[in-house]
Amino acid sequence: MMILGNVYLLPNVLQDDDEALKAIPAYVLDCIKKCDTFFTENEKVTRRFFKRLWKEMVIDNYQWFAIHKAEEQVKNSFLAQIKKGKNIGIISDAGCPGIADPGQILIEAAQAIGAKVQPLVGPSSILLALMASGMNGQQFQFHGYLPIENIERKKAILALENDAQKRHCTQIFIETPYRNNPLVKEILAICRPTTKLCIAVDITAANENIRTKTISEWKKEEIELHKRPAIFLLSAY
Repeated sequence: MMILGNVYLLPNVLQDDDEALKAIPAYVLDCIKKCDTFFTENEKVTRRFFKRLWKEMVIDNYQWFAIHKAEEQVKNSFLAQIKKGKNIGIISDAGCPGIADPGQILIEAAQAIGAKVQPLVGPSSILLALMASGMNGQQFQFHGYLPIENIERKKAILALENDAQKRHCTQIFIETPYRNNPLVKEILAICRPTTKLCIAVDITAANENIRTKTISEWKKEEIELHKRPAIFLLSAY
């Protein structure tokens, strides 16, 4: 009977500072030490993170594979490692693998052959922002990135606001950091004054800032989010 390796879903920090490192539970390191092979979004980023957790780690003692978009070749390499009995760690550049980050296709492949998949507790910007927002945590949707094209993005924002009001559902989305300011400007111009917007910036970092205000309240502020990691939540009643 074939003995399959285990798959560990390893959380990564959301920010590259010492404060963010506190969000990684101690048992994550124990699981890293159990692994033989790592599938990473970015090997260089992962190596640097592991070295911060475990200075004595000998990087070259492990096999490394890049996830990219989990092409068929990567998936085949992944399955081959599991079938050899190798314990595998999957890790993205920030947060939790498989949650708005690479890894889902590999995890699906592991489930299909009956390998044990163990998710490890760690920071997820989606959940942390929702927890701190004061918005509905019973019913919420994550939409990833909104359309880049202006007309389509406006339609998307209006659709999210209408759905939030209709179903009392919290709408969660993100943007590339250098496009944060134009997105906020558009939200403030389109949404109703009573709609609530939560802006969660630099989550788990020393300068973390998570605030929820109505659109009319946000309009009274000077908002500067250029190149700062942010997540946005909308609520309307």
